[in-house]
Amino acid sequence: MPEVTVGNVVAPQQPQPQPQSQSQKTILIVEDEPLLSTLLKQRFEKSGYRVLIAVNGEVALKTVQAELPNLILLDIILPKVSGFEFMERVRQDPQTSQVPIIVTSNLGQESDIKKGRELGAVGYFVKAQVSIEDLVREVAKYLQSDNK
Repeated sequence: MPEVTVGNVVAPQQPQPQPQSQSQKTILIVEDEPLLSTLLKQRFEKSGYRVLIAVNGEVALKTVQAELPNLILLDIILPKVSGFEFMERVRQDPQTSQVPIIVTSNLGQESDIKKGRELGAVGYFVKAQVSIEDLVREVAKYLQSDNK
């Protein structure tokens, strides 16, 4: 069962009734900043996506195994397991290796972007240079072109 964080407490996520359709895509947002993860969740849900939140890399690894999302929005600077380590582990697992990952990070150095791409990120966005609306458009474009 996926976990959610309330304050600093990680607790199992209770199933919530969601309007499900066969075409509804699931996005896993891996973000340790509560305000940003809440804003992203609300905006993506408004666009019709099912959204899961993981507040650190360890919870994200468990969630990706349990839920196999259609796409992952990943921060790099995370507690417990970094975003780069998360990507390495996801790519090594045959069950999760094909899940597309879009990085959203404050790390904007060319070396960080290069490392993210080498680890299989399909997109890399520096938080200070991208709006939530831009992310929604990028995710929508990617998931529409991806016939999963």
